[in-house]
Amino acid sequence: MPLDESAQGVYVIAPTPFHPDGRIDEASTDRMTEFFLEAGCDGMTILGVMGEAPKLDGAEALEISRRIIRRAGKAGIIVGVSAPGFAAMRALAHGVMEAGAAGVMIAPPSTLRTDDQIVAYYTQAVQAIGADIPFVLQDYPLLFQVQMTPGVIRRIVQALPSCVMLKHEDWPGLEKISALRGFQAEGSMRPISILCGNGGLFLDFECERGADGAMTGYAFPDMLVELVRLARAGERDRAHDLFDAHLPLIRYEQQFGVGLAVRKHVLMRRGVIASDAQRAPGGRLGQTAVAEVEYLLARLARHDARARLPALG
Repeated sequence: MPLDESAQGVYVIAPTPFHPDGRIDEASTDRMTEFFLEAGCDGMTILGVMGEAPKLDGAEALEISRRIIRRAGKAGIIVGVSAPGFAAMRALAHGVMEAGAAGVMIAPPSTLRTDDQIVAYYTQAVQAIGADIPFVLQDYPLLFQVQMTPGVIRRIVQALPSCVMLKHEDWPGLEKISALRGFQAEGSMRPISILCGNGGLFLDFECERGADGAMTGYAFPDMLVELVRLARAGERDRAHDLFDAHLPLIRYEQQFGVGLAVRKHVLMRRGVIASDAQRAPGGRLGQTAVAEVEYLLARLARHDARARLPALG
């Protein structure tokens, strides 16, 4: 089903599994897709920042998207289609929607500086891909260096009906969520879905501020699913207790430059992917970092059985 403003829950950000020689690992891709859906995720977001999208050529991006969409069945698959030019964006967007994607995600280029430039860019992007394709507005100023105020997000939402979701990754960003929900309550902005990223680092309070769930890629997406469920049920203390147990590993995984290596290592340890390899240029964890992650997993296992993993061989 096409993505709309009612989307909620967890749309996990999926990494792209690679063999050590850089080839896409299709078997791990299938296993990863099944794992995420069995964990209770409502959907997946692929070809995002943590999906190493810029390292794939156009044919690879379309093929892995088709593979995941086929495997996921009725689950909603959102595909990152951000590109330097609109021709490539349009080609990938049309290809994945024809394959059955729920929608696409578009990040702003780092050259945008003013509110008018931001609104104009998204207007042109919608003209390029077509107003019939639902899209996710990605707001990640820490990485893209584009500052979207609540006011400019409202302008985009009001001007472009195909904008149905905000991927909220501002930091600090709790007040932004409150401001956007305030616009919605007063009737100055139509309803949209808000899913939050940043590795889940603030998800406990983001849900309380009005977020509909998570769109992030922490290596324990089953925990994110449980946390969102507890928050929706009003079980505040249980939600925070669960979050607090995972926070040291969430924090470690959130480090710029090594976060993907940590995430892939833990997913490999959980048996989800066969290798923690990244396609070049990329890095791997050093021995000390691996030991630190293993220490955090052992500590987490005292509180959450999902972290009880066989000893590292």
